[in-house]
Amino acid sequence: MRPELESQKMKNLSLILNIVLLVAVAVLFFLHFSPKAATAVNNVTGTAGDLKVAYINSDTVLKYYEFLKVNRKQLEDRSSQMEQDLRNRMTGLQNEIAAYQRNVSSMTLGQVKATEEDLGKKQQNLQLYQQSLGQRLAEEEAKLNRELYERITTYLKEYGAEKGLQVVLKFDPTSDVLFAGEALDISQDVIKGLNEAYTTEKGGKSAKPDSAAVKK
Repeated sequence: MRPELESQKMKNLSLILNIVLLVAVAVLFFLHFSPKAATAVNNVTGTAGDLKVAYINSDTVLKYYEFLKVNRKQLEDRSSQMEQDLRNRMTGLQNEIAAYQRNVSSMTLGQVKATEEDLGKKQQNLQLYQQSLGQRLAEEEAKLNRELYERITTYLKEYGAEKGLQVVLKFDPTSDVLFAGEALDISQDVIKGLNEAYTTEKGGKSAKPDSAAVKK
């Protein structure tokens, strides 16, 4: 019997490449920030005067952090290249299948069997290749998440030591912080400091600040 080469399924193979990028690139950063900080605040209820607390709007920081902009764009570009390569391979295999279907009536049984086996192996190899691309992108995303978290937390430790802060909270719709006064918001300072450090690291000129970052 001829193998059933599910063309519709093959058309969906590239979707995983886009799914990887739909996941928020800062998930790791989000997950690590709030629990310990929230616990610290609860433990010092009544002695807040001895505790210097500030917060950042994580959405704002991530939106205007140049390191993340640059590396997210690079990840998206690699994903597009991988997806195009996968499409090209899929098209090539579909063309081979179409040629086989056109010529099968003139082929010997041996040729039919050999061709079907070859096409089946190529389909399996294409599926394995698609899986490897998805895994590669997931690994790159995880690496970016780790570096993002390390960069921000390292900067906040230095900033906190300089300003005498004991706790820096994450404030956004997903956090446990229900209210925080604007006087405690250090988002703009953090964005400015992170971007200056990144510019120095890259050895380039400082980018003009985005006016939209002035207000969250």
